[in-house]
Amino acid sequence: MSLTNYQSRKHSGGRRKLWLIFAGFVLAVILFKSGKAVISYTSSDRYCMSCHIHPQADQSWKLSSHYNNSSGTIIHCTECHLPPEGHGYIFAKAKHGFKDVYGFYFKDSTEINWQEKKLLENAKGFVYEQSCLKCHQNLFPVTLSVNGGNAHLFYTTSKDPLSCINCHLSVVHYDRNAVHAHDTGFGVTVTANKEIYTEATKVQKFESFREMIPGTNVSFEMVALPGGTFSMGSPENEPLRKEDEGPVRKVTLSKFWIARTEVTWDEYLAFFRATGSQGRTEGQVVTKKNTDAISGATPPWGAPDQGWGKGSRPAITMSWHAATVYCQWLSKVTGKKYRLPTEAEWEFACRAGSESPYFFPGDPKKLTSEGFIRKIFGSDTANIGSRVVYKANSSSRTKEPASVKENPFGLKNMSGNVAEFCLDFYSPDTYKSDTIAAVNPTGPAGGKEHVIRGGSFKSDARDVRSAARDFTKTKAWLMTDPQMPKSIWWYSDCIDVGFRVVCEADSSIVE
Repeated sequence: MSLTNYQSRKHSGGRRKLWLIFAGFVLAVILFKSGKAVISYTSSDRYCMSCHIHPQADQSWKLSSHYNNSSGTIIHCTECHLPPEGHGYIFAKAKHGFKDVYGFYFKDSTEINWQEKKLLENAKGFVYEQSCLKCHQNLFPVTLSVNGGNAHLFYTTSKDPLSCINCHLSVVHYDRNAVHAHDTGFGVTVTANKEIYTEATKVQKFESFREMIPGTNVSFEMVALPGGTFSMGSPENEPLRKEDEGPVRKVTLSKFWIARTEVTWDEYLAFFRATGSQGRTEGQVVTKKNTDAISGATPPWGAPDQGWGKGSRPAITMSWHAATVYCQWLSKVTGKKYRLPTEAEWEFACRAGSESPYFFPGDPKKLTSEGFIRKIFGSDTANIGSRVVYKANSSSRTKEPASVKENPFGLKNMSGNVAEFCLDFYSPDTYKSDTIAAVNPTGPAGGKEHVIRGGSFKSDARDVRSAARDFTKTKAWLMTDPQMPKSIWWYSDCIDVGFRVVCEADSSIVE
C-alpha cells in the first residue's frame, strides 16, 4: 500500500470516528430530551389521575391546603409521592410507576381496598419525608400554635422513628373527620324518643341478662359462663404461634359474666356524657360536691370513631386507663362489680370449649394472607370470613356486631373487629412462671404494659387465633398527641383496640 493510500484511509477513518461521536452525541441529546419529556409528562397531575382513579383522590386533594390556600400555590402529586431529586427520585419513580402500570392493566380498581392504603402504616410507603421537609423548612413559624410547637419540638428531638404524616396524614387529601383539634362537642347528642331506664337490671340468679344503664336509654347483653378448667395457650405444633403463647397450662376459673359484644360507642358515650369532663383540658382537676364522683375523659382530638360511625360499632382509641375508669363508673351506677376480663377469662370465653387454633375448624397456614404465594393466589376465607372481622374482610374499619356469627358461648367478635384490653400486666414469660396461680390467675404482679387479646380489623388470620397475645404500647400510641402532658384518656395513634366488660358473680348469686 502506498503512503498516499494509507494517509487517505487514515483520514477517512478519522472522519468516520468524528461522525460516530457526533451522531452518538446527537442521539444522547435526543434521548436525554425525550427522557426528560417523558419524565415530565408522567409526573403531571393529569397523568397521575389517569391511573389513580380511586374515589375522591382528585376531589380531596383540591379541598386541601396544598391546593386550596390563600397563596395560590399548588403542590402537585409527585412533590409528595416522590422524593426530591438527589434522594432516589428516578429509582422511586420507576418502582412506583411499575406498580401503578401493573395495577392499572391487571387489577380491578373497584376491588382494591383504598381505605386500607390510606392507613398510616401503608401511607408511609408512598409519602417521602424529604419531600415534606423540602417545602416546610421552618418548623417553628410565628403562626404556629403552642400545641403545634410542642409537637414539632417532639419531632425534632424524638429518638423514635416519626414522620410528618404521623400528624398530618390528611393534609393533602382532606378528610373532614381528621381535624387535629379538640372536639368539645363530641358525644353530646342523645337519641330521642327512647325509654330512659330508671334503674339497673336486678340479678338474683346466675343466668344471662340484659343490663340497663340508669339515666340512659342504653342497654347491653351479659352472658353467663359457668367457668371450669381449660388448656390455656398454644401447643408448640400450632402453626404460626409465637413464643409467648406457651407452654400450655391448665387453668381453672370461677363462674363469671362477660359482655356479648365489645363495648359500643352508645355504651361508652353514656359514660362520657355522665362524668362531666366536657370543656376540660388534660391535667385540669374537676372539683365536685360529691367527692365520690368519677371524673371521666377529657374531650378527644379529632374524631375518635374515624368517621366510620358510632352506635353499635365498638368504641375505640380510648386508653387502658379510660377503659378501667369506665368499668368503675359502670359498677357504681349499676351496683354490680364490673371490670376488664383477666387474660385467662378472655381466652376461656374466646375458645368456647375448643382446643384448636380458632373456635371453628381452620388451619392458620391456609387462612393467612402472608407470604408471596398467598398474596398472589389468596387464601380460603369462606369459613373465617363469616365469624371474624379481620384484614381480609373488614375494608380496614370496624363493623357492627351483626356482621359476624357468634361463637358457641354466644359471644361475638372475640377474635376480631378490635383487639381487647385485659386486666393483666403483660410479660412474654407469663406462662413459664411458677408464681402464676392455676386458679383464677390475674397475671404478673406488676409491669409497664397490659395484655390485649384478639385480633382486629387490621389483623392477619395468624393474629386472630384464640391463643394469640399482644400488649399495649403506650409511648408509641401517644406519639403524636401534641398535649403536654399527654392524654391519659385517648390514644392518638391507635385505632384498632377496644374492650369488653366482665361482671363478677358474688356469693349472693344462686345457680
